[in-house]
Amino acid sequence: MSISPKFTKIHHRQILHSFRSSSLTQLQRSLPKITPSAIRVPSRGSSIRPISSSAVAASNMVKAIRVHELGGPEVLKWEDVEIGEPKDGEIRVKNKAIGLNFIDVYFRKGVYKASTMPFTPGMEAVGVVTAVGPGLTGRKIGDLVAYAGTPMGAYAEEQILPAEKVIPVPPSIDPVIAASIILKGMTAQFLVRQCFKVEPGHTVLIHAAAGGVGSLLCQWANALGATVIGTVSTNEKAAQAKEDGCHHVILYKEEDFVTRVNEITSGNGVEVVYDSVGKDTFEGSLACLKVRGYMVSFGQSSGSPEPVPLSALAAKSLFLTRPSLMQYTLNRDDLLRNASEVFTNVGSGVLRARVNHSYPLSKAAQAHDDLENRRTSGSIVLIPDEC
Repeated sequence: MSISPKFTKIHHRQILHSFRSSSLTQLQRSLPKITPSAIRVPSRGSSIRPISSSAVAASNMVKAIRVHELGGPEVLKWEDVEIGEPKDGEIRVKNKAIGLNFIDVYFRKGVYKASTMPFTPGMEAVGVVTAVGPGLTGRKIGDLVAYAGTPMGAYAEEQILPAEKVIPVPPSIDPVIAASIILKGMTAQFLVRQCFKVEPGHTVLIHAAAGGVGSLLCQWANALGATVIGTVSTNEKAAQAKEDGCHHVILYKEEDFVTRVNEITSGNGVEVVYDSVGKDTFEGSLACLKVRGYMVSFGQSSGSPEPVPLSALAAKSLFLTRPSLMQYTLNRDDLLRNASEVFTNVGSGVLRARVNHSYPLSKAAQAHDDLENRRTSGSIVLIPDEC
């Protein structure tokens, strides 16, 4: 699949203008209706209606997942919590779908430190604005919005968010699709378009090629004209990776991925490795790189890699980076530019969200257990129980 430069330039500019003006009418007209094909989500209605101010004030108690101690999935507790009204610059959002990401596991385990204890995990969600802070413009009750990143707290029926952190969702894109792709899609965008710019003729290695981010990386790198090599754990995941644009799929449990990459590239190596696995793959990933290759370590599902001596990079003048989406979306223009490119590519078919698993929000612990034990592929969404 190739991207039409003319289409991408014009369509991307239209969407970005729509984001900045907060008017979604043009998006609704220009993008086809995108709905999840892999799951069915119970719904009380297919349309989103503005919520009256009297309904907003009905209750300040909502259900949420809370973590009181670090540990396994069992520490995720389903509790009642109080939610206040939005202050200056804030909005209140009733979540319709919540994305589950491996970073949620890192916070639950304590690999990353939450700022408070107890805390509500979650960094990706889509919902409807139910209240706006005093004097706030640009957002109104009834808007469908998404957010990805900080502040943490998406595992809740409702939450308070800074208005500057939310992204308007085109009405043509289903909330479940948006929630499954916004954080992962924006991560894929900065990885292939900014951190290392993938170009036609490049050969790239993507670990966990059937995962949430890995699936999108395969699709996007293929569309950009790269030769894509992906590693997966099962034949089922290998089939998915091929559908997502992998030219070569390596079953890492059955064969040594370094040896196979060497064979595939005739000993030349790859321009870039996108590694979200960490400890189990890190040294092998460095070995797969060609001279002046880029090692992009953006996750550590198997644990943190051992410290790397500079001498390990010197032999081939390698580049090593440990990037984070937060540093690539520091201001609102960067945030909207990234998100608009993601939604453009979803609308045009360049990116296809694989919502392979959904769970009630109250069953987040089971979802975490399945994710950690590699019983999932593609994206995972949590649906608030009352939706």
